[in-house]
Amino acid sequence: MRFSMLISLIRPIGPVVIGISLGFTLSLLSVTWVEEPCSNPDWNRRDEVALELDENPYSLPAGSLQNGENVEDFEPRIVPYKPVQQQTPPKKFYRAKYISTELGIRERLFAGVLTSKNTMNTMAVAVNRTIRHHLDNVVYFTGMRNRKIPHGMFVVTHGDERLIWNMFQTIRYVLEHYINEYDWFYFVQDDTYIQADRIKSLVGHLSIHTDLYMGSPEEFIGGETEGRYCYGGFGYLLSRTLLLKLQPNLESCRNDILSSRPDEWLGRCIIDYGNVNCVDQQEGLHYQRFEMGKNSDPNKEEDIRFKNAFTVHPVLDPAQMYRLHKYFTEIELQRTYEEIEKLQAEIKNTSEVAFDGNRSAHWPIGINPPFEPKTRFEVLRWEYFTEDQVYTCKDGSPKCELQGIDKADVTNVIEIAMGELNKKYKPVLHLKKQQLINGYRRFDPTRGMEYTLDLQLEVVNQKGRSRSITKRVHLVRPLSDVEIIPMPYVTEATRVHIILAVTVHDRDYVNQFLEVYATNFFEMSENAILSFLFIYDPFQAQQVNQNDIFANVKAKITAYEHKYPVTKIPWISVKTETPSQIKIMDIISKKHQVDTLFFVANVNTIVNSEFLNRCRMNTINNWQVFFPIHFQDYNPNIAYHNQQPPPTIDLIKDAGHFDRDVFDEACFYNSDYMAARTKMVTDVQENEEILEALDVYDMFIKYSNLHIFRAVEPALHQKYRHKVCNPRLGEEIYHRCVQSNLEGLGSRSQLAMLLFEQEQGNST
Repeated sequence: MRFSMLISLIRPIGPVVIGISLGFTLSLLSVTWVEEPCSNPDWNRRDEVALELDENPYSLPAGSLQNGENVEDFEPRIVPYKPVQQQTPPKKFYRAKYISTELGIRERLFAGVLTSKNTMNTMAVAVNRTIRHHLDNVVYFTGMRNRKIPHGMFVVTHGDERLIWNMFQTIRYVLEHYINEYDWFYFVQDDTYIQADRIKSLVGHLSIHTDLYMGSPEEFIGGETEGRYCYGGFGYLLSRTLLLKLQPNLESCRNDILSSRPDEWLGRCIIDYGNVNCVDQQEGLHYQRFEMGKNSDPNKEEDIRFKNAFTVHPVLDPAQMYRLHKYFTEIELQRTYEEIEKLQAEIKNTSEVAFDGNRSAHWPIGINPPFEPKTRFEVLRWEYFTEDQVYTCKDGSPKCELQGIDKADVTNVIEIAMGELNKKYKPVLHLKKQQLINGYRRFDPTRGMEYTLDLQLEVVNQKGRSRSITKRVHLVRPLSDVEIIPMPYVTEATRVHIILAVTVHDRDYVNQFLEVYATNFFEMSENAILSFLFIYDPFQAQQVNQNDIFANVKAKITAYEHKYPVTKIPWISVKTETPSQIKIMDIISKKHQVDTLFFVANVNTIVNSEFLNRCRMNTINNWQVFFPIHFQDYNPNIAYHNQQPPPTIDLIKDAGHFDRDVFDEACFYNSDYMAARTKMVTDVQENEEILEALDVYDMFIKYSNLHIFRAVEPALHQKYRHKVCNPRLGEEIYHRCVQSNLEGLGSRSQLAMLLFEQEQGNST
């Protein structure tokens, strides 16, 4: 009994006791296996072998063996202190102006035209008119030139009429200025017609890493030099890699090679130092050229080589150059039409196996489908017209006379419609237009101008019988390819001079303007200068010493100058009965340098850095002026009728609108203003009232050739204020001011709701 109780007590701890005992036993056995005498030579040998086998080849050993002994240096050492030498500050890294420069991307083709003083104003001008709009960069090289350079041509003069010297100087100039910007260099004489698009297509299919000298191969005169050179009359193409090989040897070519022809001299130089001969084919591509006869007529030339030619030589006069250009342009246009028809047929055949069948191919085939509005506000409006009148007028009139470019557009569309109808029904029927019954047109931003015409036609069959019918036709004038217009380089670092003209009606709003301006500019150290122009009428000017109407404003300006010591706010006082914008700018312009960038502001304008940056970027000296369209708040009593206006107003349609009737804000350079102002001097002498009838916008429109950029500007915001319109200014300016006040009251729905509430109140 007692034994069984003892067993029951020991059983739970039995495994623990057995485990501990087994652990002690195994540990004693392992000690007897591992511990051996250190003096055993066999063990040392085995240990060295084990170390050699187990050592990690990428690890550093703890010590090194010297004379068979392992030496480990654990003794502390004193390392002398060496002060860290002050490193020179790293040089500032300047990023390239363009991404293409940083990535090493070069333009494809450079064209150089070899001309002379006698042919500069005739043949060179003809070449320029036929290729300039096809090639990115065309430079004209001549020995001597006249004083006046033809418009739109970049001419490089070498100062000597020797042909070999001019060729040497031309190659050297290209190596110095353009070798790092282009992959291919094409040289041609000014008595050669060039099909520029075919030359561009040729270089687009050639490898840029090839040493290529391509043109019309000719044997050297006398046969002394082996190889062939490219005849200059048909032009020749040089690769960038080949020109780089000539660069160190160009002086040697000038001194060692004697020749009477510049193209032959260049060919010998390329053969001697580039080891390349002239070829007329490369990588399966042929350089096509055609030699023109003296009395040849392009329209009667049937040779296939003429139709496929890249260049035609010689051209005797500019008239023949223009005839050649007309002929080749018609060929390219016809090829384009054939390619379009082929693509349309392919699209039509492919659409038949599509899920929707032929409905998947929109008319016209290959043109984007019509715009699909998402809401009723996006529905495009059709404009109704006849042959003489249009029923959508700029001034809001229900009907006005069709004239100018609109008249020409309608006439052209009707002619095209009649031509296509006759092409479709000939020779069975012949159609003549009697009149246009109805005409509709609209601009679709996704595809172009759409027209729907209801034409009354006289149909004549082959037997001479005729009858009158009505036919509806649809036409589309598609949008052409988007073209990037090159613009001069501008920077955001330009200082802006903000001009603020203040009248007696504006003085109560100056404090608010200065508070916002100080927060946005004075505290941020913006690169801008604010200048005030205080305008007095004659009576106010007489009382300025006793009662200055702008005394509080001037005191406020002084307070801000004390608060921000670095800031200076200049101001000018002017006396005038009619404060026209041009008269004001005449005073400001004389007190600033020619390269000053002006921003003419309004006392109600909320100006910020975002807008000033756009003012800098959109205003280009001697190129473009900028007239922004600000966002004008509606009258809060109408827009928020019986409601509390929000502290900040968002740019939404119920809060305000972009005021297109106001042209007060403007960004322009002083030099552009002075140039336009100079052109109107004669008109001002004849009629001085023109200074009051026009504003700066009208002046730039009538008296300058600059781009007038006018666009909505979300960053330019004005709070609501009923403007005081001056009837002494021009009728157009006064009318725009009144219209702006009316449009700024509220939206149509808000005004309608207010009238509805008033009528409801009157009826009760």
